[in-house]
Amino acid sequence: MKHNLMLLSFSVAMLTAAFSPVAVRAQDAQRIEITAKRFNFTPGEITVKKGQPVVLVLHSEDVEHGLRINEFGVNAHIQPGKTIEVKFTPGKTGNFVGHCIVFCGPGHGTMEIKVHVVA
Repeated sequence: MKHNLMLLSFSVAMLTAAFSPVAVRAQDAQRIEITAKRFNFTPGEITVKKGQPVVLVLHSEDVEHGLRINEFGVNAHIQPGKTIEVKFTPGKTGNFVGHCIVFCGPGHGTMEIKVHVVA
């Protein structure tokens, strides 16, 4: 009887962990690697789904850069040679633009990334 109770408790714990919102979010997050280099982001366009968590994995190949996507609260500084992760969940569909927010030279004003959010 004690063995069956332990087995049942273990099974319930495993099922709870497998279906918890945190576990689902981690599995469903869309990871996108983005490289910043004077004066562009690569890729220059990304497509994500409304309501699906996104993890941007950001790298800089040369100097400090930044990335701001106002609509989703993304505001990151990217140090050269370092990698950072920025998480957000888009709550609306449409086309948005992210900009470099750290002056990185004469082409800084044109450094942007297009974000397409689909249903």
